[in-house]
Parts: sequence; C-alpha cells; structure tokens
Amino acid sequence: MSIPPRTTRIGAAAALLSALLVGGTVSAGTADASVASAASVGSICYGALPSQAHDTLDLIAQGGPYPYEQDGTVFSNREGVLPSQSSGYYHEYTVKTPGSSTRGARRIVTGEQAQEDYYTSDHYATFDLIDFDC
Repeated sequence: MSIPPRTTRIGAAAALLSALLVGGTVSAGTADASVASAASVGSICYGALPSQAHDTLDLIAQGGPYPYEQDGTVFSNREGVLPSQSSGYYHEYTVKTPGSSTRGARRIVTGEQAQEDYYTSDHYATFDLIDFDC
C-alpha cells in the first residue's frame, strides 16, 4: 500500500489541537474534522513518545517499507474515540514493543487529509494527538 508522505505536520496538528481544546471544528482544505466525539483525545509531545514511535513516524514519512503487513491499512475508528470521518480517512501503523512476540498494543493512527498523527499505547482505548512543536 502506498501512502503519500506527510508533507506538513505542524500547522495541521496545531489547528487540530486548538480545536480539541476549545471543542470546535478544524478545517484542512476540503476536509472538516469534527472534534465533538474526541473528548478522550489528549495530546503528547513528540519528544515524550517512545523511540519506537519515532521510528514508525519516520517510516510513515518515507512511505515504508513497513515491518507488518497490517501497517498502512485503514483504521475504521469503531471505538469512536477519534473525530468521526469517512471510511479510509484514518490509517494505522504498528509501534514496536520491545520484548513482545506480537505487534503489541502501541500504534500510530494518521488522518490523511488534515495530516494529524495520533499515538495510542493501549490498543485504541485512548489516543494522544502528537504535538511536533514540543
């Protein structure tokens, strides 16, 4: 699966984070990301992520190759934690867990049009929007 490299993160991430904090909406081009359902989305500084998440974000920026065949597949947001979007908007990528014999619970989930990046360490129960400015 070929996912386009992430060209910009700072502006979109800052706009989305701002909207999450005030409970509004954010617009990125033609995509509107409603944040009303994102009450349980927090934020995390890029520097506070585990090093394996940095590796995954680098792979996403490069367009792969990815270590797991599930990486880059559509994330359907069945849990409803992330803002509601059309099918195909979100994609998920594995963040390796040292010592784990499986994919583990850690993921990066990307929003294609607004180019937001979320981190979950608990297999989609909670998400943190990644802040690349800190």
